Amino acid sequence: MKKILYIIFATLLAAYILAAAFFLTDRREDNRPCKSVEVVIADSLEKHFLKEKDVVAGLKRANLYPLNKNSREINTNAIENALLKNDIVEKAEVFRTVSGKIKIVISQKMPILRVFSAGGSYYIDKTGRTMSAVLGQAIYVPVASGNIEKSFATGDLYRFALFLQKDDFWDDQIEQIYIRSEQDIELVPRIGNHRIIVGSLDNYENKLKRLRLFYEQVIPKMGWEKYSVINLKYRNQIVCTKSKKTEL
Repeated sequence: MKKILYIIFATLLAAYILAAAFFLTDRREDNRPCKSVEVVIADSLEKHFLKEKDVVAGLKRANLYPLNKNSREINTNAIENALLKNDIVEKAEVFRTVSGKIKIVISQKMPILRVFSAGGSYYIDKTGRTMSAVLGQAIYVPVASGNIEKSFATGDLYRFALFLQKDDFWDDQIEQIYIRSEQDIELVPRIGNHRIIVGSLDNYENKLKRLRLFYEQVIPKMGWEKYSVINLKYRNQIVCTKSKKTEL
């Protein structure tokens, strides 16, 4: 019986000592100031929209920059939420390292389309969300202008732009998208002086497939300057208008 009581007493004493040590260590951690902050912008070689100084300045304005603050004053969730309010930021992760440093890892959004409309100017990213037009650098993506509602820009137009971006040929070829209405859309290519009449975006994959065959089979024989308009609106047809230069 004495042996059992001794074991119970020893176990409780050991648990008390461990709890006290943990509590004291935790208090010391709470009182230890953050001496270093590391900001990592994960895709900075590919995209240069966001700079470390912008991140630091934004957190300072929000009184969330952790440098020299005690651990108990640093709210990593609040820092992450503040960073995600920037519509250039795709993902933000904030954590403490073993050495006590605060590390901030940020991923940026990838724009695939620039929109100019009566409702303003903005980018559409690869997930269909809008991005600020003020990115600090020129982004070479197709430009859409004209009568564009935001719901159309983030819906059908986004899906069309994503299709162009994923195809190397069309990504290189299509420079501008002009929208008179959702049923009357025109493309401006990088090569050639012609306009491409698409009509609506219904069945656009088939329309561009026909256009690509036209480029591969007809243009090499007739030349890029032969036509001023290539019309894809009509089912299973391509209707072309000759350039005035070639009619002379």
